[in-house]
Amino acid sequence: MTTVKTTINRRSFIKVTSLAGGGMMLSFNWLAGCKPTSQEILALPKEWFELNSYIKIGENGAVTLMSPNPEFGSNVKTSMPMILAEELDIDWKNVRVEQADFFPERFERQFTGGSQAIRQGWKILRTAGATARQMMIRAAAQTWNVPVEEITTEAGTLQHLPSGKKAGYGELASLAATLPVPEEVPLKKVKDFKIIGTSRKNVDGLKIVTGKPMFSLDHTQDGMLVAMIAHPPAFGMKVKSVDDTAARAMPGIKDVFTIKTLADEYERNGFDTTSFTELVVVAGNTTWEVMNAKKALVIEWEKISDSHIVVNGWGGKQTVRIPAGLESTAGHKAQMAEMAKKPGKVLRKDGDPEAAFKRAAKVIERTYSAPYLAHNTMEPVNCFARVTDEHAEIYGPIQAPESIMQTLVARLGMPKEKIHIKLARMGGGFGQRAYGHHMVEAAVISQKLKAPVKLVYTREDDMTYGIYRPTYTATYRAALDEKNQLLAFHVKAGGIPETPIHPNRFPAGAIDHYLAESWSIESNITIGAFRAPRSNFMAGAEQSFLDELAEELGKDPIEFRLELLDRAKTNPVGENNDYDPDRYAGVLKLVREKSKWQEPQPNIHRGVSAYFCHNSYVAEVLDLVIQNKNPVIQKVYAAVDCGIVVNPDAAANMGEGGIVDGIGNALYGEMTFQDGVPQKTNFDTYRMIRQVEAPKSIEIHFVENETDPTGLGEPLFPPVFAALSNALYKATQKRFYEQPFISGLDQGFAD
Repeated sequence: MTTVKTTINRRSFIKVTSLAGGGMMLSFNWLAGCKPTSQEILALPKEWFELNSYIKIGENGAVTLMSPNPEFGSNVKTSMPMILAEELDIDWKNVRVEQADFFPERFERQFTGGSQAIRQGWKILRTAGATARQMMIRAAAQTWNVPVEEITTEAGTLQHLPSGKKAGYGELASLAATLPVPEEVPLKKVKDFKIIGTSRKNVDGLKIVTGKPMFSLDHTQDGMLVAMIAHPPAFGMKVKSVDDTAARAMPGIKDVFTIKTLADEYERNGFDTTSFTELVVVAGNTTWEVMNAKKALVIEWEKISDSHIVVNGWGGKQTVRIPAGLESTAGHKAQMAEMAKKPGKVLRKDGDPEAAFKRAAKVIERTYSAPYLAHNTMEPVNCFARVTDEHAEIYGPIQAPESIMQTLVARLGMPKEKIHIKLARMGGGFGQRAYGHHMVEAAVISQKLKAPVKLVYTREDDMTYGIYRPTYTATYRAALDEKNQLLAFHVKAGGIPETPIHPNRFPAGAIDHYLAESWSIESNITIGAFRAPRSNFMAGAEQSFLDELAEELGKDPIEFRLELLDRAKTNPVGENNDYDPDRYAGVLKLVREKSKWQEPQPNIHRGVSAYFCHNSYVAEVLDLVIQNKNPVIQKVYAAVDCGIVVNPDAAANMGEGGIVDGIGNALYGEMTFQDGVPQKTNFDTYRMIRQVEAPKSIEIHFVENETDPTGLGEPLFPPVFAALSNALYKATQKRFYEQPFISGLDQGFAD
């Protein structure tokens, strides 16, 4: 049993209010939770008292947990309260959740993203639950005048076995609330878990499938207007003039005007990516009326000039140049090809790779590239806002509300205490919702109109606005000696406008002579988070190259990777390797076993890949067959080491979604540009994976250990790119160096 310090003083941890019939409320700094849908849930007490993050125990034993974390499909609203319920030792059917609004003065972190929710909440949730349980135990010991050590709990019931006395938590909650918060509390041993590690249904599932109003698009308010924006048709352009005569004359239209969302001198934060700061707005009574009026606008655009913005992001404050010009995909490819030939910025160097390449008997060099990708969430961008002189109410999908609060304060000229952000459930995120430009736009529009407003993007607005996954290129080189043994390894990677390289990841640490270089090219096309944007490209490139290298060396691709990992374990090169070779090798061995990798599979073409990111390890084997010159993915096996799995079914569901999404993006995903204009504006041209193209079966196996949970939302996505390309090679005898694979696949069959 682990004992942890509560570290939270009584004033900050617990606040006691007179509940109807008695009760205890525990409030702690950072927490997220769930609202189960069980019909057996206890009736609510007569009164609840809301503070920041807290546990409430009513006199009837019901428990409510506020959830500060926005939910966008990762199921944290189910898994996080499972952790709390485990240590609190309560019956799962008695747990409910209320989605917290954004309260920066009460919460340390209200952010969903980066596969960090469970990882960062693990200890705090367990400590909070265990602390509440200890206070209940002490209340029982005091009431029954027995030693604390003789009190046990089970499913929300306190009992003293020697005397046979029992009481529900609700009966002693008022007394427990008056007791001191213990300085240290014991946590359960993993072997004693009853809730963690068991599958529980998505607590919002019934609401979602029955169409309950959980999204900001569902929100209405008396006097609310609908607004839409027109942004420049090309990156590198801005508004010059607007003729709104026809639009203003159309039925239901209230106003047409331009807005500037950010001041030129505004110092942005890391999530203040805004593609177009000057927009044309049409506002009216209904979505249809506004949509038609928007089409009647006559807007003249002009080219931007070079400019600079100050960004105070994760790497500190820096000045970023926004270049003028109308960029095109063909030009990007030429620029990247030229940069790839030049020396890059050295990020890591082990041994003497230059000398090793000079004396090599053979050098293998391959270059991989990937295009911009659009997020294409199910729910297009939207936001409700009601801004008055005294108050601002914002309600919309957002992953990082704290970051956009800074922007709202600056733009509205209003202190944060007067800005109320309500968190809607998101219809998808994948990183796009970390950027809150839509909230600023809605707020500025409402402030201008002095009316409540719902801002709605069309799919075309959403797809052409920007914040794409960057376009990347990576060149890999391997030096082989006269005995056909690996001598040196070199990776040089860059992109527009960032490099994707992680210099200390595998195979760094496994090769004596290793060199990692980076480069980047400035652009006015905005980019952002995209389900691990750097990792999903580098995994595809790196693992494809390792497969080709294994073939050149005459080795089984899994065995080759295991040999490198064994070297990294037994005789590592360097001290900054950011992966655990044992855990990395563990998932490869597990997927080899579960897929029966070493057994021949008639007419089945197999590819393997493995990658480490977001503190987790994933290996995947993909099986496909060819039917009528089309690849049909029969099965994907995945082995995952993400530490303790809180909710196995939910974890498997998330992994399945990542695998399907990765296959779709690898085969079809691509955003291209011509003179700054996005060439794909809706799903008729931007190809997405279809249901019939998903794997017929996905089998996910989790490594069982007692390691604290790590990331899961991103890690299953990156490896499948290379698992697919390696399987396609087996089917076509053609290597795939450029995403999307569909064009190369067509050519492969033509050959």
